[in-house]
Amino acid sequence: MWLEVAWLNPLLAPLQYAFMQRSLAVAVMVGIICSVVGSYLMVQRLALLGDAISHSVLPGLAIAFLLGVNIFIGAFIAGVISTVIISWIHTRSPIKEDAAMGLVFSAFFALGITLITTIQRDNKIDLNHFLFGNILGVTPADVRDTAIIAALVLLTVALLYKELLFYSFDPLGAQASGLPVGWLNAGLMVLIALTVVASMKVVGVILVLSLLIAPGATAYLLVPRLHQVMAVGSGVGVLASVSGMYLSYYLNWPSGPAIVLVVSMLFALAFLFSPTHGVLTGPGSRVGHYLRTWLRRQ
Repeated sequence: MWLEVAWLNPLLAPLQYAFMQRSLAVAVMVGIICSVVGSYLMVQRLALLGDAISHSVLPGLAIAFLLGVNIFIGAFIAGVISTVIISWIHTRSPIKEDAAMGLVFSAFFALGITLITTIQRDNKIDLNHFLFGNILGVTPADVRDTAIIAALVLLTVALLYKELLFYSFDPLGAQASGLPVGWLNAGLMVLIALTVVASMKVVGVILVLSLLIAPGATAYLLVPRLHQVMAVGSGVGVLASVSGMYLSYYLNWPSGPAIVLVVSMLFALAFLFSPTHGVLTGPGSRVGHYLRTWLRRQ
């Protein structure tokens, strides 16, 4: 009994602090919604879009801070505006979508950095947590806002799962069948923007792409179907978020980078040791062949 309690002490000790309770709650919610929404990004090969939106929210954050309004609102509006501009450039010119993304997110990011630098110079405050995250500083209001965003994202995905699945794998077929692909695409962009906004406090706008893509990519190497990718990816995202928080607490690491390092390590393990796609254990590898031969002999 004493050994069991002693084993639990390292896990329970951080929970005596209210800021750790709030941080872990936000980390779990963000780990889930990033994995769910990121699965669609990965299937549609739109990882750059997640990066574009995450960088594009920065000027919205700065402007909302200047106006004294909720930074979540400013970030969301900036993210939506960036997707509209990307779509407008792509549809009204011969510029390809990936080039439009690069143009828009670099311009928005530069504007955001300029605004933040100006604000910091004039007000003598540090706004770098917008860039790298500051999950240990979340407030009860942040937890509430993140919970609302998480509920909206998960409810939308649950209600539109079949339609988004069809659109993600066969957009032309979805259009031919009469689905409102324009609205589905716009809805997906809104979900991405909401997810990026919710993730800002955890990893910041610079590292959010890793949390959007890595859990789904890890799950994609382990399971074949999209709903399974979402479920396993959510587990990976939660595990990485919670583990990163504990590493931050005990090793005094920055929390956002710690979470990203953990989720990157989990992806590396799946990449090397996945039963079906692993470099070392997959069907085409010698290590995998020897391992399966050894198991059959046992």
